Formats: sequence, C-alpha cells, structure tokens
Amino acid sequence: MELVLQYLKRKVFSCPLPASIIPELHVCKSDPWDLPGDLEQERYFFSTKVAKYPNGNRSNRATNSGYWKATGLDKQIVTSKGNNQVFEMNKTLVFCRGKPPYGSRTDWIMHEYRLILNGSQSKVRPNKLLLFM
Repeated sequence: MELVLQYLKRKVFSCPLPASIIPELHVCKSDPWDLPGDLEQERYFFSTKVAKYPNGNRSNRATNSGYWKATGLDKQIVTSKGNNQVFEMNKTLVFCRGKPPYGSRTDWIMHEYRLILNGSQSKVRPNKLLLFM
C-alpha cells in the first residue's frame, strides 16, 4: 500500500512516475464491469474529482447503471516528513444498482485515496486528484 500512496503523491506534485502502469480515467462515472483490466484482479486508477453541484464539495458518482455509495467514515493516514504533514484519506465505496436512495448494493467495492496537505504545500490542489483501488 505504501508504494501505491507514493504514486499518488508523485502524481499530485507532477513528479515523474517510475512507470505508467496506473491509468487515468473517470472511475466514478464507470460501471465496475466496464473498468479496464482483469475483473478478478485488484486494479488501480487515477481520477479527478467531479463535483455533483457547481459550488459544492459532494462528488458525482452516478453511472449508467447505478452509483458508487460512500460507506462508513473516512480513514485518515498521517505521514510526517520534516515540518510538513501529509494526510491521506481513505474512503470505501460500494456500487449500488439503480437510482439513489433505492439502489441495491452489490459486491463491488472500491477504495478512494486522496491527499490533504498542510503548510506551504497547500497551494497544490490534491483533493482534485484521486487514486482508486
């Protein structure tokens, strides 16, 4: 997991990545079976956050067949390097078929990781770039 989070940090700060093995696409607009890769394997994607409303903070996670629903509380991961703390947030999403709030849960689960930065790094907009697993 540490390697995956390092990829996210490097992507946010526009640093070169050792390999282009994580594709970038609009994950939350995709039905889970339409995402590229082997359905039986764990897959990783970079995506940008798409707001549900123009001036809001809520994410638009609606797809053609349903929606990705956030479950539980966000989990916070803190790493400290020097005086700058980097926070990573982990949100668990479950795919539901149908329209909210009456959608039926499926077995499709996705984890969303995003960075929240303190100090001088705050000029970077990390909340707009996400990593999905």
